[in-house]
Amino acid sequence: MSEPSSELPESTEIELLRQFWWLHDARWYQAVKARFGQDAANELNAEVMQFVARRVATLYARCTRLDLSGRDGSAKDVAGVLEALARLMFADTVRLESTDFADDGTWDTVVSEHYALKMLKASRSLENYVCPCLELRGGWFEGLGVAAADSVVECKREGSAVCRFHARLGRDDGQGREHPTTTATADS
Repeated sequence: MSEPSSELPESTEIELLRQFWWLHDARWYQAVKARFGQDAANELNAEVMQFVARRVATLYARCTRLDLSGRDGSAKDVAGVLEALARLMFADTVRLESTDFADDGTWDTVVSEHYALKMLKASRSLENYVCPCLELRGGWFEGLGVAAADSVVECKREGSAVCRFHARLGRDDGQGREHPTTTATADS
């Protein structure tokens, strides 16, 4: 009789880590909501999401030797990196439907599915939930050292069929938020 193996295939370990991260995220949000109220849970969720996104983008740029901060990368360059960051952070729990580029250098990113919204609905926390999407994307822009104006055009939480974000490299055009060029450090 052979002894059972305590080793899991790496792909299984990665999938379990992602599931446990989502479980931690959900329980943390619910615990803050129960103890301090949903406003506090939303505020802290956005703050933490921006921090994590900035760190992930900074480390991604470092590991891939990507430097968008020293030059103005094209919208397609930056959007491609944002898609890679979304895959890294969310794997198959977020479905990026499309990225559409306009002649004026702007682009729209369309998200057709998001696991967190399904879980919030199941836990009856969706009604007063405030999506931290702009903080997430702002963290990515900051971590990459890219200035961009970014806005939500459509939001699934608010009843739209998809989430749609509109972005423009450079300063705020009056319709979005400006994310100043920064150099994130390992401490940030």
